[in-house]
Amino acid sequence: MNFLAHIYLSGDSDLIKIGNFMADGIRGKQFETYPLEIQKGILLHRFIDTYTDAHPVFRKSTKRLHEKYHHYAGVITDVFYDHFLAKNWSNYSKENLTDFTNRFYQSLHDNYEFLSERTRGIMPYMIERNWLMSYQTVEGISKILTQMDGRTKNESKMRFSSNELSEYYSDFESEFIAFFEDIRIEAHQKLILL
Repeated sequence: MNFLAHIYLSGDSDLIKIGNFMADGIRGKQFETYPLEIQKGILLHRFIDTYTDAHPVFRKSTKRLHEKYHHYAGVITDVFYDHFLAKNWSNYSKENLTDFTNRFYQSLHDNYEFLSERTRGIMPYMIERNWLMSYQTVEGISKILTQMDGRTKNESKMRFSSNELSEYYSDFESEFIAFFEDIRIEAHQKLILL
């Protein structure tokens, strides 16, 4: 799952959302230096990643991309799934996506002292380019994947993967819907236990 799904699956706590959002850059036991709610978000993120990578529906989506994109197939699928979450947002939340996004951006400002250096570095670009809202369109997804591709020195070829999104759009969307029902239940249960 990519940024939007991780934030969404974090429940109502701003600090859990922030921990989940910035978890990729926090290794090993470094998470223990953060406030408890942020620690919960980091642990939730790790659970979501492990669960997602092993899920048969997610693996079906990645298999469609694997021959061309190799180990980047999972990263691309994460981004595709965020697109379908954004596109179908009203099926999952009573709050509209614009308000949800703006509240999250504000919480990053309000809790700046807790953010990792990496998160502080990407935050201005994320907000300025409104990454979370851009997931709603295939064009927005294409821009995100092109930016990600640039960070891999174009080795990943991710910039081309929106072609597969368009070609297999209904397949990816139905797989997302099936998968997301499961991850919502599992993440909610994990959050209760943390």
